Amino acid sequence: MWVMLYDEGMYPSGSAAGLVVARNEAFRVRGLTCLPVDELKVAPNALDRRLVATVQNRSGVSLAVCDERVDAVIRGLHYQGDENEPNLGEDEYPAADLLNPEAVRCFIELVYDRFYSELGEYFGNTIKAIFTDEPHPLSRLRTKNVQPGTTGILDHVNACLGYDFTPHLPALWFDDEPDAEHYRRDYTKAIASRLDETYYMPLSHWCSAHGIALTGHPANPDDIGHLRRLHIPGQDIVWRHLEPHKPSALEGPPSTMAKAAASVAFHLGRMRNLNEFAGAYGESLTFDELQWLASWLLIRGCNLLVPHAFYYSMRGPRRLERPPDVGPNNSWWSDYLSWAEMTRRLCWLNATCLPVCHLAILGEATRLPWLAARACFENQVDFHYIEPADLKEAEVEDGYLRVGRGRYSVLVVEDDYETALPSHFPVVRWTEGGLAEILQRVSRVVEFDRIAPSLRARHLQTGTGGHLFLFFNEGSEAIRRRITFPVSGKIWRLDPVTGECDLKIHPEVVELRPHQWEVILIEPSA
Repeated sequence: MWVMLYDEGMYPSGSAAGLVVARNEAFRVRGLTCLPVDELKVAPNALDRRLVATVQNRSGVSLAVCDERVDAVIRGLHYQGDENEPNLGEDEYPAADLLNPEAVRCFIELVYDRFYSELGEYFGNTIKAIFTDEPHPLSRLRTKNVQPGTTGILDHVNACLGYDFTPHLPALWFDDEPDAEHYRRDYTKAIASRLDETYYMPLSHWCSAHGIALTGHPANPDDIGHLRRLHIPGQDIVWRHLEPHKPSALEGPPSTMAKAAASVAFHLGRMRNLNEFAGAYGESLTFDELQWLASWLLIRGCNLLVPHAFYYSMRGPRRLERPPDVGPNNSWWSDYLSWAEMTRRLCWLNATCLPVCHLAILGEATRLPWLAARACFENQVDFHYIEPADLKEAEVEDGYLRVGRGRYSVLVVEDDYETALPSHFPVVRWTEGGLAEILQRVSRVVEFDRIAPSLRARHLQTGTGGHLFLFFNEGSEAIRRRITFPVSGKIWRLDPVTGECDLKIHPEVVELRPHQWEVILIEPSA
């Protein structure tokens, strides 16, 4: 067994269970608020309110945009009062200002330095990583109508975006402002850049200097930019955002998370990427759902599974914790070991083999598209996500776009995802008919005799030149298809459930029940 330390007494990370604010009240979360100028003149300054700018909205109303302390907390580990009382509240601690580098330095001193002073002899051996959990500039916010910010944030926003954002501040609060969505995205991008600078980078550097990995996951499922700072890029599935046979498996931001973490790990040459999953799925979580969630992740390239934390005891309000379902208190615990062995084997294949993939889909640091991704999944075309930071480091060589270890034949760009694109390189502007253009330039993982929208496929290459083909039936109907592989040789069937392998008798057919796996190894002919 090896250990990942958890850096906070619950989440979001960054407050040391309130100790950062206890050290210095100035480290409490701050944010931007907006009110009519006339109200500013009579409003009390108990919240350490500081005027950022005076602007007019589209209706001609003069507004004061202020930087002030806000009411924001983290969720504590324990419940308040007597555990035998019903409806107990949770401990809640004041959140820290993660956009303030001094506050983050305090957090590192209180938590990371303390870990090392107590457990340093185990760093790099028993202790492999520290897990940071969905840090957010506003944590769990109670004050209404607040935008992320801190003292001096507008200077950073202007420098990041390359233009003066001041005239566009009303767009953060008013939907009818000109190009409001565009300016909100720009502001989100700038805040993410600041959080990268003040939080993720210092923690990443600290972990590197102390011989362990920084891991965990950002606050949003498509925050791919922050994953570059994690030595083990990660994400999480919570609150039934993904469920079997529901559109969310292929649509919306949560549908991008597994590919995002796997893409970053591949491009940056990191062996592992993880996903915390099954959090807040509730008492009704079934073993089949748990298995499906893990398989959903694995077929997209995840290679380190982190089932959500659970309490050892279910006494009192802990029985309602989210969830109590992934541990020994569940009725299906006796089946857990064989499932864990299967997922271990699939994680090993994903971690030690290289994906064969020649299609890249462009996203942004804080936002990833899913329309083209859905079409690719349903047509067995593998892909990786890239973002502007990847393109800055990319090179076009021999007709390929080289991003880290990736070699791509074509780049797919959806509407509203714009950046400086590589010149003299094929770019597909996504439309409903865009798949046909993609298939003119890249091949499917395998060819079937007819379409199979619920069948997911992944092609890996082993270190000895063998080819692995992973198939998972993500749907609710059985699938039987004739198959043509892109390589030839001796064909073996690997059973991830038992670990056994045998020569495939009918290599031209794949037949899968719902939620079933098939793994084929093809050894090239001598």
